Amino acid sequence: MAAIIYLFITLVTFLFMEAVSWCTHKFVMHGFLWVLHSDHHEPKYPHIIEKNDTFFVIFAIPSITLFYFGVAPLLNYLFFIGLGILLYGIAYFLVHDVLIHQRFKWFKNVTNKYLLALRKAHKIHHKNMGKEDGECFGMLLVPNKYFR
Repeated sequence: MAAIIYLFITLVTFLFMEAVSWCTHKFVMHGFLWVLHSDHHEPKYPHIIEKNDTFFVIFAIPSITLFYFGVAPLLNYLFFIGLGILLYGIAYFLVHDVLIHQRFKWFKNVTNKYLLALRKAHKIHHKNMGKEDGECFGMLLVPNKYFR
């Protein structure tokens, strides 16, 4: 029974991270931390390392902290919240940096409609080079109009 609860906690955390990611992208990255995110919107992207990569570290801190407190004295729910955050981080890396921006050439010939819609939505996000007036701030949830 505990395994099912822990799996549920991990899954809910993963799904919740999409909302956290959207809000962080819209209000933090395109807000007061634009100084770290702006190089991601430059035409010469992708750089090998960019200031925007700082957000991977920022998002890793809560996950690592939850892992730490989730194993002492016994394995508990905090560990599985941290696991959900970690799994979302891995998905974000694979979707955003590998699939969309091709920082690694692992998925070059994608034909899946959902993955193509993800790419299209993110291209629209990058069409706007500035801090304001952006759209498509999420990662996994894609508006229906991008499936056409």
